[in-house]
Amino acid sequence: MATPHAPLRQRLEGLNLYLVGMMGSGKSTAGRHLAALLGYRFLDADQSIEQVAGRTIPAIFASEGEAGFRDLEAAVLNQIASWHSLVVATGGGVVTRPENWGQLRQGVVIWLDAPDALLLERLSADPTPRPLLQADDPAARLAALMAERRPLYAQADLHIVQDGRSPEQVAAQILEALPSILKERSSAPEHTLQVVDEAGVRRNSIN
Repeated sequence: MATPHAPLRQRLEGLNLYLVGMMGSGKSTAGRHLAALLGYRFLDADQSIEQVAGRTIPAIFASEGEAGFRDLEAAVLNQIASWHSLVVATGGGVVTRPENWGQLRQGVVIWLDAPDALLLERLSADPTPRPLLQADDPAARLAALMAERRPLYAQADLHIVQDGRSPEQVAAQILEALPSILKERSSAPEHTLQVVDEAGVRRNSIN
């Protein structure tokens, strides 16, 4: 299928694009736009988990706890990694299992980084149940999760800093930054984190 970004798609050579980040960071909405622009398929990992389990994620958490959910998430991710030409919106905690990185690293990992205030605003407007935010103080719980996960998200290949712009604009940010990532994957001996700030300026940060 011809797309405006066919040359970039060709350079990707079927590599999956994995969007990571906290719940509410826009992975699913931006991911759908990104997939459409590249002519890729879009896949929401949480929806895939629910299809495999035949239950909702809150139901999985209620019956098997977070550990049981993470086991199922890892198994689903392993299956996804055997496919190609996907934009995958992952669950917010997928980065907490070290073994998951073996699957994520087979593709390009993109961190959508939104400030806590924006995340809370989006989550408060979203009716989707969030088991890990069922707390007396959701803001404090979110801050604690971010403190735990931020160093893990920072292992991504590409860091997209969010400021409330539209999903279409976020997808455009990713498309603009991807060529430099692909160049580094083929030539750089060390892992380099690309940071794209609110102004769209790219800079390198060595992990």
